Amino acid sequence: MPKRLSIVCLLAAWLCASGAVLDGVQVYAWGRMFLRYTHGMSVAQAAAETMDGSKPCPLCLAVRRAREQSEHQQPVSASGTDAAKLILIADEAPPLVLAREMETWPIVVLGQPPSRRDAVPVPPPRVSAAGLAV
Repeated sequence: MPKRLSIVCLLAAWLCASGAVLDGVQVYAWGRMFLRYTHGMSVAQAAAETMDGSKPCPLCLAVRRAREQSEHQQPVSASGTDAAKLILIADEAPPLVLAREMETWPIVVLGQPPSRRDAVPVPPPRVSAAGLAV
């Protein structure tokens, strides 16, 4: 369940950041306007009245204000030489340093691995003829 919740939260954040929520609200407002107009007009007239920009509903006005406000919050693009620029990388590349190649292979001493010469600190358990530990 936490994976599904994180996916839903990520999708909701993406929709809010991209402005798709405002698109959804605008479609909802058009649907409401269309349904209201169909009670007294034909479908073609209702569609024409809905998409007419001269008579927006209060919800359409709220979406328009939200879009204008979000446009003011967008970062200003750097066009021109006098605009402040954000440097994301270093001006100079760091010097390339290569390790010196080994001239010979390292000498590997072959032999027996070291063995333990001390006595075992705890003696192993002994088993009697009946199979019980003594």
